[in-house]
Amino acid sequence: MADPQRARKMADRIKEVVARRLDKGLRDPRLGFVTITDVRVTGDLQHASIFYTVYGSDEERADSAAALKAATGLLRTEVGKNITARLTPSLEFIADALPDTSAHLEDLLAQAQMRDLQVQQAAVGATYAGDADPYKHDDEDEDEDVDGTAPSGPDARV
Repeated sequence: MADPQRARKMADRIKEVVARRLDKGLRDPRLGFVTITDVRVTGDLQHASIFYTVYGSDEERADSAAALKAATGLLRTEVGKNITARLTPSLEFIADALPDTSAHLEDLLAQAQMRDLQVQQAAVGATYAGDADPYKHDDEDEDEDVDGTAPSGPDARV
């Protein structure tokens, strides 16, 4: 097993090399606006998972995924030329779900904010169902015995 710091450095280098190659452009017209978000390399440095996002519709995402799958060999060759490792890791492209997840979280936060506003508006003219302060305080003398002294001993409640 390789050093985790070496695997991290290799992942960063692979991310840079693949992003630079995609920036230069591939000859595949299906490839859309692809952004490399993360690269993870296994501990034995034999496999790299490349996470990417595509700006556009679902059809453009599917086309870009097909283009990246077709260009995997070319990109692996490019990575092999630019890293200092005996073996070039295999590449796997995975669509990153981060933008979808963040959009979903933003929707949930907007719903929560709207519900908070509704509750705040409903509470404007509301009154308490019981006492305004339902908690007992130390200055109240409800626990005193008949003779006026507080109970003591093991049976006394605190």
